[in-house]
Amino acid sequence: MKLLIIGGTGTISSAVVKRALEKGIDITVLNRGNRELPKGVRQIAADMRDEKAAAAALKGESFDVVADFITFTKEQAAQGIRLFKGRCKQYLFISSATVYQKPPKTLFVSEGTPLCNPFSEYANNKIICENEFMQAYRDAGFPITIVRPSYTYGDGHLPFVFNSHKSRYALISRLKRGKPIIVPGDGSIFWTITHASDFAHAFVGLMGRMDAVGHAFHITSDECHTWDDFAHIIADTLNVKVAIEHISTDTICRFIPGEYDAQTGDKAQTAVFDNAKIKAFVPDFVCTTPFAEGIQGCIRYFEENPDKRVEDPEWDALVDEMIEKSRSVKP
Repeated sequence: MKLLIIGGTGTISSAVVKRALEKGIDITVLNRGNRELPKGVRQIAADMRDEKAAAAALKGESFDVVADFITFTKEQAAQGIRLFKGRCKQYLFISSATVYQKPPKTLFVSEGTPLCNPFSEYANNKIICENEFMQAYRDAGFPITIVRPSYTYGDGHLPFVFNSHKSRYALISRLKRGKPIIVPGDGSIFWTITHASDFAHAFVGLMGRMDAVGHAFHITSDECHTWDDFAHIIADTLNVKVAIEHISTDTICRFIPGEYDAQTGDKAQTAVFDNAKIKAFVPDFVCTTPFAEGIQGCIRYFEENPDKRVEDPEWDALVDEMIEKSRSVKP
């Protein structure tokens, strides 16, 4: 199988590259060439956003499968269709589970759940992309398969509901210093976090499945916890006690307007998934990395890489300010 990955160096795409190599797949990565790739991976250096340059770099190329990790707008989706129509047998577009109905009307989300998220510009752009690809499938047989990850993490990316965007180590630092951390709301909603290696197992399993063309799938763990539970698991792994400060999502977004999309549009809403469809198409798919184990790898990564233990004093001070003001208005 000849596979082209557009991107290839992010948390999810790196895990997919690793899994595909293990399966003996012939891998080419198309990106700007700024990062080193694993041995055995061929690279096409081009900026996908420069359509003329990308077309020149792809001249004479064809693939069994193309996996697109970097399309976020309608224009980019249309560009992908133009570049790869007739050049591949299956085009995997990485969408997002944030596209599903918010707030949810049922506990378990399935692929039949309506796509409607009025709180998230990111989700709405992904919905528009999905529609663009599906229209090309209906009109001209463009071989689209849509994949929707939820919160997916790997070593070096500590997953949590509220952390610094500049440094994922910032939350670990607060916990180690005995400082309280923020959990939006009352911390009781259930959420799903998936290790990238587990996602990659199912994702690679979809490659070459012609019966998956025209379909959408989400790929997540079956394990779910409350945000308070996730906080306690991280603290237990660090062997520290955790002090949780519950602050409303609205308050957090007033302090940090940029959090609105990620919080109100995603993490403040229950996210528990029915994975029956992906398991029907990839029968050997099972998640083998529970959160308590995966988080050990994240923390070990920071322990073994001192240069990655970057502080974020500005975020840290803002958390302190939010907690202080929240406490001052509580009865």
